[in-house]
Amino acid sequence: MDSKILNTMDYHKILQSLAQHAATPLGEQSALALQPSTHLEEVKRRLQATDEAMTVERLKGGAPFSGVKDIRGSIKRARINAMLSASELWDISSLLLSGRRVARHIASVHEDNPVPLIHELAQSISDQKALEEDIRHCIDEQGDVLDQASTELATVRRELRIGETRIREKLESMIRSQSGQKMLQDQLVTIRNDRYVIPVKQEYRGHYGGIVHDQSSSGATLFIEPEAIVAMNNKLRETKLREEREIERILSRLTEEVGLLADVLLYDTDCVEQLDFIFAKARLAHQMKASIPRMNDRGFIKLKKGRHPLIPAEQVVPIDVELGNSYTSIIVTGPNTGGKTVSLKTMGLLSLMAMSGLFIPAEEGSQMCVFDAIYADIGDEQSIEQNLSTFSSHLTNIIRILGHMTPKSLVLLDELGAGTDPAEGSALAIAILEHIHKLGCRMVATTHYSELKAYAYERKGIINASMEFDVQTLSPTYRLLIGVPGRSNAFAIAERLGLSKSIIEHARGEVTEEDLRVETMIASLEENRLGAEAEREAAERLRRETEALRQALAEEREKLEADRDKRVARAEEEARAIVAKARREAEEIISELRQLALEGAQVKDHRLTEARRKLDEAAPASKIAAKTKKSVKAARKIEAGDEVMVYSLNQKGSVVELAGQEAVVQLGILKMKVRLDDLELLSSSKSEAKQVQSGMNVKRTRGENVRSELDLRGANLEEAMMEVDRFLDEALLGNLGQVYIIHGKGTGILRTGIQEFLRRHKHVKSFRLGNYGEGGTGVTVAELK
Repeated sequence: MDSKILNTMDYHKILQSLAQHAATPLGEQSALALQPSTHLEEVKRRLQATDEAMTVERLKGGAPFSGVKDIRGSIKRARINAMLSASELWDISSLLLSGRRVARHIASVHEDNPVPLIHELAQSISDQKALEEDIRHCIDEQGDVLDQASTELATVRRELRIGETRIREKLESMIRSQSGQKMLQDQLVTIRNDRYVIPVKQEYRGHYGGIVHDQSSSGATLFIEPEAIVAMNNKLRETKLREEREIERILSRLTEEVGLLADVLLYDTDCVEQLDFIFAKARLAHQMKASIPRMNDRGFIKLKKGRHPLIPAEQVVPIDVELGNSYTSIIVTGPNTGGKTVSLKTMGLLSLMAMSGLFIPAEEGSQMCVFDAIYADIGDEQSIEQNLSTFSSHLTNIIRILGHMTPKSLVLLDELGAGTDPAEGSALAIAILEHIHKLGCRMVATTHYSELKAYAYERKGIINASMEFDVQTLSPTYRLLIGVPGRSNAFAIAERLGLSKSIIEHARGEVTEEDLRVETMIASLEENRLGAEAEREAAERLRRETEALRQALAEEREKLEADRDKRVARAEEEARAIVAKARREAEEIISELRQLALEGAQVKDHRLTEARRKLDEAAPASKIAAKTKKSVKAARKIEAGDEVMVYSLNQKGSVVELAGQEAVVQLGILKMKVRLDDLELLSSSKSEAKQVQSGMNVKRTRGENVRSELDLRGANLEEAMMEVDRFLDEALLGNLGQVYIIHGKGTGILRTGIQEFLRRHKHVKSFRLGNYGEGGTGVTVAELK
């Protein structure tokens, strides 16, 4: 891409902003060197990588690039066996550690949210953990070689510490002596030329002997190494030389390891650089509130609320532009300071950013094109660089553009034909526009000439546009209006500023009738546009309100359905719990009855099986099954003799007779009228079984289901006991809480025997004689456990 167009569009300022988001010097270098690509697939790959980095940033936070420096120079020196310093080796270990951490950071996101491009790049970083740990075992963060780097170094440094301690102790004893306090300038031990010395006054220089290493600026103080410690300092110096040789050996060994892996480390450095650069693009997109554009190579641009990235967010006015579909050229007319140049630069700069793999500050759904080149002639007093151009310089630049452009180029021309005679300038501008348009380039041009409005109106594939101007406030709104040519607004502005009406009317008379018709047409178009825009905004507002209401209703419906489901589930769970409890109790009873059967009690096994089946059927399988069962039973007609359930009393009984919408129901020894809608049919009279025993008047008034009373009148005591035992078993299976045993009054023998039996029965909680209305002393009422 031509460097001139990059400078014209202030592309370098975008790169500087991008470089500020890089976490390493490596990423910063890549950011400053970024160039737009003219290949569609390459641009898509760049944008996808940026999008993946944004996904990682959003889900996992920033990648850990801390501590990374440019180590390529150090690696190249290690390759030729030039010994590296401790700090250079530490920087190499830092890059290895960061590369491994970044790869792990990206992999943790890739598992659930695939980011294939940057994951592949991160996984190509080699794992040099052994070299990293070896360096960090020998060198610390400050670039110092550690004692633990080798046994020899640890020994040498221990000797150094011991030697230094002895020297200090010797010198401090001199300082603390009574004579020393008189002969020394200061009571301290210092170092000169890597040897320990004491500050001695000039007049006592011969007292300590030894070597003079330095003196004060006045000459009154001499820094003397006393003769008593010269040998000790010599030995300390030798030990330090041993330390330096051992450190060199350690650094040489580590440098050799780095040199052997030079090619691998250089590749890892490039990978880390690319990853940091990609994440910098993601951070820039986040700062700009930018979105990923859809790219094409067919010359189509569709900007939705596009913003110039170098204008503060609180000042920038977004523009909506579509180019390359119905029309390939846009002619923008209107007065100065209206924002025409900024609109041109916005389109050019956003195109360059998209071709560089950068997100653009525009709404989702924007589309950009990959051009083979972008050409621009922008340079007037409104430009950012304040370049004042002449007609000749404009024309020279345009000639260069005409010589290089292709049908796949984007051409941006500002103030075409300006700087010369209006008649000739407008004619030349039309000729240039016609040439570019015939070639098939995508073109946006701005001009002051009204003749170009008619040209754009008459030519297919070219459309007029203008920058909106508020006549009431005498200020531009900086909004780009496609399809509406610009008005001069000169008369309106002059009238608002107070120019005499007579002068304005005279000026109107100087304007040709054709120009007046054009201005009137433009005014009408603008008025219609404003009306249509107001209606569109009202419709959009109504649509948003309707959408919000629909969303609220949908959420409310979901909430109600969820609440209903919870209630039904809770009710079913409670029902199942009740049935489960009843089943457990019934299982216990059945177990006891089987035991009685083994002991000789007359309990038929099929009755037990039938009882268990009924208990299983009692479990509420589902809402639908329950509703179906209820509807089937409701469809049957209740007749006299049917066994029914009275809902309001939760009692079973038999229908004696029907009377319209009511039925007379026998409930134990009671009869009462009940509404038909309060009854549920349990079994019909046709299925009622009757037991008749010859030779006795014992009757058990029960059908297929257990009744709550037993009539024993006329039976002897032995027969009565057997019937009572069987009756109680069936009552327990039927889950009855209270039963009636009719024995009559007579001599009282049958009553006494039955009550004695009830007293011993383990499932009888209590019993009593019948109350008034229940049969008095002729009936015993038993309450079961």
